[in-house]
Amino acid sequence: MSKPPSDKLPTFKLVVVGDGGVGKSALTIQFFQRLFVTDYDPTIEDSYIQHTEVDAQWCILDVLDTAGQEEFSAMREQYMRKGDGFMLVYSVTDKQSYENIPHFYTQILRVKDRESYPMLLVANKVDLVHLRKVSEEMGRELAHRLNLSYIETSAKDPPLNVDSAFHEVVRIIRNAPPVDGPKKGKGKTKCIIM
Repeated sequence: MSKPPSDKLPTFKLVVVGDGGVGKSALTIQFFQRLFVTDYDPTIEDSYIQHTEVDAQWCILDVLDTAGQEEFSAMREQYMRKGDGFMLVYSVTDKQSYENIPHFYTQILRVKDRESYPMLLVANKVDLVHLRKVSEEMGRELAHRLNLSYIETSAKDPPLNVDSAFHEVVRIIRNAPPVDGPKKGKGKTKCIIM
């Protein structure tokens, strides 16, 4: 792995959203600390920052792991305003968490006041094959309906697609069309005089 360059790197704020208990923290901790956490301790809000190389380009990933519990829903809009990209996570063992994804999706678009926004649909806990209630076809169908990319993950050792999921959100942000000019603090912009 090469060293991150010392010049100013673009920072991407990723927000991990979804119902409580779907494995948002497990995914985040697996990505940042290479650990699988088995204890479920509801998160209120945890933030992680790390230099990451995605497609041979270094960036700073600032990931916000959010509360899924309904009692913290008032905080949701606040962190949705800050995000450059979102991971919408559901557990394949929990059909309700899958059915709630469109609510998160709609809320993000409403808060951002956009028709579309960088988001990735993440089907987590695919290692629990015998407990699976949401098929891959259902996940892909939902992703297609919401016009999102789709990935299946497991934070358990050995992890499946954990790095890929975080890297994919960065790619989606990088490839998103600019909105109303550049966002402040997002690196250098070119000026074209016509």
